[in-house]
Amino acid sequence: MKVGEGSLQYELVEGWEQLPKGWEHPDVAAVSTDSQGRVYLFCRSEHPVLVYERDGKFLDSWGEGQFTLRTHGMYVDKDDFLWLVDDADHTARKYTLDGKLLLTIGNSKICSDTGYTGTVESICRAGAPFNRPTQIVEAPSGGLYASDGYGNCCVHVFDAEGKLLRSWGEPGTAPGHFNLPHGIWVHADGRVFVADRENDRIQIFTPEGEYLTEWTDVQRPCDIYMDGKGLVYVGELVRRKGHQSFRQGVTDVECPSRISIFDEQGNLLLRWGGADAAAPGNFVAPHDVWVDDRGDIYVAEVTETIGVRPGFVPRGTHTIQKFARI
Repeated sequence: MKVGEGSLQYELVEGWEQLPKGWEHPDVAAVSTDSQGRVYLFCRSEHPVLVYERDGKFLDSWGEGQFTLRTHGMYVDKDDFLWLVDDADHTARKYTLDGKLLLTIGNSKICSDTGYTGTVESICRAGAPFNRPTQIVEAPSGGLYASDGYGNCCVHVFDAEGKLLRSWGEPGTAPGHFNLPHGIWVHADGRVFVADRENDRIQIFTPEGEYLTEWTDVQRPCDIYMDGKGLVYVGELVRRKGHQSFRQGVTDVECPSRISIFDEQGNLLLRWGGADAAAPGNFVAPHDVWVDDRGDIYVAEVTETIGVRPGFVPRGTHTIQKFARI
């Protein structure tokens, strides 16, 4: 399968992952690559962190017994440290690439009080870090920005040692409000991009949290990745017919999951994803997106949660896909 045209073309690498015999990962929550091109998967499975060569050869696993089955965000920083977010544990943690824990932000199993009772609609106030956080990333300044999340409605900013510096956000649909801030990225110029998933938009802020603008040509954006050439990659989640959107109202047609690539001004350059979610190259639930130093795209999918359990796709449908840039 190939997508794109001109200088922006990709080919699906079928059978890329060489998973050990007998192992499985019904959900892959996140994916990242290090400076050597090795690939890290953050899974909701017995083996939470899986490590591969660029060509898909299995290398290692670690983290067994250290995470809940709500593993979520992953980020490799400029110094090749791995940041992992466990939303049910209410923590973000910093590791070496071989699994040595260096820092924990948040209190394990303890969440802030936001009124959350299990749905985004139940959140009635902003809270401190964390209540089911979703992602943490590094800024060019060396600070850390976290999206928080399923049980909160905030962006939190920390110094490199994990000290909280400031937060912003509240529940709602107005500028600067959030309904499930699910992904976050900091541009080289310091602007903060937040995937405001259930508000169907990407909001853009100054480093201090001042609202600048928003992109609305997205549906339920889960994750954002920016490369060094100004391309912005967004994973967008399916919207089922009848789904109630906070900003768009009731959906009257099925809107499949997709990947979109924008320039840094928000102009759409490429988008793909079809109605047959189980077909190779289409998407069940593109939860996380990462791009390596060759421009190859990795897409992690929470297929079990979004597709298998509700009965939309069969067990065994893809949970990690690689698209090589050609």
